[in-house]
Amino acid sequence: MSEETIRRLYAALDTHDGEAAAACYTDDALFEDPAFGRLEDGAVKDMWRMLTARADDLEVVLDEAHSEGDTGRAHWTATYTYTQTGRPVVNRIEARFRFAGELIAEQVDSFSLRHWARQAIGPRTVLLGLTPLLGVAVRKQARGRLDQFRS
Repeated sequence: MSEETIRRLYAALDTHDGEAAAACYTDDALFEDPAFGRLEDGAVKDMWRMLTARADDLEVVLDEAHSEGDTGRAHWTATYTYTQTGRPVVNRIEARFRFAGELIAEQVDSFSLRHWARQAIGPRTVLLGLTPLLGVAVRKQARGRLDQFRS
């Protein structure tokens, strides 16, 4: 049944329903990805609320989903316009899940930050992408937007 939770999450994201996406998580869910870093205390709920509210052209395709016991995984693709630059992004993501009952207690998303930045920010990230500064800069900006949204 946890596979159904994965499917509900990505269907909610595809229809820009941040509340339905948030309902897939426990209140204290943990989330981690290369852009936001580690989010605790259920901040992932507000992350999805923020992203679905701001990404007018967000399209989410769940390519594959599996669960076994209290773990699961998914391959998904997010296509959208990065609002800060107006540049198109196609991000292919590998997600791993841990469930508490039928809700997501932990999610770790993996993708190439360098590839994402080349699409979202443009050519100026090529040199920055060769250093750890790219991750620091992206996380600082993403977390700043989330903190502003949450306040």
